Amino acid sequence: MSAGVGTGSRRHDRPCPGRSSSPRCAPRIRHRHTAPGSRSGVGSRRRRYPLYLILKRELAHTATLGSDQFVYWDPTTSKKRLAPDAFVRLGMPHRTFRTWKIWLHLAPDLGVEIVSDSDEGEPAWDEKLERYRAAGIPEVVRFDPEDRERPIRVWDALEGDLVERASDDPDLRACETLGLWWTVVQDPSLGPMLRLARDREGHDLLPTPDEAESKAREAESKAREANDKLQAEVQALRAELAQARGKRKTRRRSPG
Repeated sequence: MSAGVGTGSRRHDRPCPGRSSSPRCAPRIRHRHTAPGSRSGVGSRRRRYPLYLILKRELAHTATLGSDQFVYWDPTTSKKRLAPDAFVRLGMPHRTFRTWKIWLHLAPDLGVEIVSDSDEGEPAWDEKLERYRAAGIPEVVRFDPEDRERPIRVWDALEGDLVERASDDPDLRACETLGLWWTVVQDPSLGPMLRLARDREGHDLLPTPDEAESKAREAESKAREANDKLQAEVQALRAELAQARGKRKTRRRSPG
């Protein structure tokens, strides 16, 4: 992936285990429905599905991607589970699956949670974070489109815990798992959207499939226009050359 994501000294806030009651560590996230693959409300799905498609387009050959599917980490009970809005397991080419069992496929390398207006009744974030810690997912990203000050928050595995990156960390938005950068892009119909970019400033975005197709069509159109222009110029040059040859022949036939 992209170079430039810092991996040096990381600034973290104090440890934020699942049992913490601090308001800073316990923003609330809301409810999902229960059908695998379509568990969220329409608003939530419209926010997470583009990110899933972006990840799949970029990583399908080298990683398995999940979206809103149950992840189980304890083979003795089905109650110990979570359902990230998106997750990535590197080193395994993408395949379809219904649920993800960590004791069979290992823990995802990255989990993403997207807060939605359609969510209600889910556990507090500290409890959710405890589930990520228990599952052994080493990088967790939480995106809240309504939080204008800190829409993106990131937790890293550190000494058996998940610890939040400090708000003043210059690499706060680095996705170290993928070597990319998180950014927020304003969508005309959906508002703030979580996206990935190859650069820190968020200019070189990973495109959605629709965006990639649109760029491909635009490039094809430009190439066709350039080719048509070139062919027209060639035809014009041939016409000029033929005209010049005709004039020379006329001069040769003239008396004198």
